[in-house]
Amino acid sequence: MPRSQRNDNSIDKTFTIVADISLQVIPTTQREKKAFTYYRDGMSAQSEGEYAEALQNYYEAMRLEIDPYDRSYILYNIGLIHTSNGEHARALEYYFQALERNPSLPQAFNNMAVTYPDRGEQAIQQGDFETSEAWFSRAADHWKQAILLAPGNYIEARNWLKITGRLKD
Repeated sequence: MPRSQRNDNSIDKTFTIVADISLQVIPTTQREKKAFTYYRDGMSAQSEGEYAEALQNYYEAMRLEIDPYDRSYILYNIGLIHTSNGEHARALEYYFQALERNPSLPQAFNNMAVTYPDRGEQAIQQGDFETSEAWFSRAADHWKQAILLAPGNYIEARNWLKITGRLKD
């Protein structure tokens, strides 16, 4: 039984009903409908912390989905799961792939940037100041891009950029 048919959350049920009606009204192929159903079920599983199930649904959605924009969101969500699991290098790969398909995805830039300062701090602890600066610069570049795409968001990133002297107002 698909996750969307066994969900107990009223918000998820409402979303599922609206999504199902939209799929019936909007002219799409069966393949696109199946891809969306897997994506929706992946989001539901992810929101409940069922990451293995979410990944299965996302991979199936990727197999079916051909639209680059839609694929970018699937890839982004796969990246989120890997981030949640502490697999930052793997998450970065998925965020990069998402941005290749949709360069206007500020949350992917932000999530990539979040991993870099920790690496910069690790490099400092190892006495490698040149590498640490490279990580901090990479974080700054990604946060600037995220802020450019979504000016009202990422206040903490903006503050980090100001404090570190990487953002001039």
